[in-house]
Amino acid sequence: MEIVSRKENKLLNRVEINFRWQHIGQSTPSRKAVMDLVKTLEPGSNPDYIVVKECNTRFGQPLTTGMAFIYGDAASMTVEPQYIHARHEQFRSGNADESSTEDGGDQ
Repeated sequence: MEIVSRKENKLLNRVEINFRWQHIGQSTPSRKAVMDLVKTLEPGSNPDYIVVKECNTRFGQPLTTGMAFIYGDAASMTVEPQYIHARHEQFRSGNADESSTEDGGDQ
C-alpha cells in the first residue's frame, strides 16, 4: 500500500490518508483488510477509530484507491453519519467508548 497523501486535521482530531494499493495476483481487498493495513501505516492508532470512507477498485486492474480517517477518540467520531458507524460496527472490538449512544437515563 502506498500513501498518496496524509493530512492531519486538528479541528476534527483525525488523520486523513489517501492511499493506492496494487494487489497483483490477489482478489479485491476487503474493508477489514484495508483497515488492518491502514492501522500498520499509522502506528499507535486504535483500530476502533479507523473509518474507511472510499474504496474504489479499477475494473480490470489490480488497483484499489481510497481514503481512510483515523480519529483520536470516540467523541471525535460523532461527526460521521450513523450509516458509517453501522457499516464499521462489525469490525469494532467493543473496547471503544461509545459516548454517542449513551443515554442520560434514569439511575
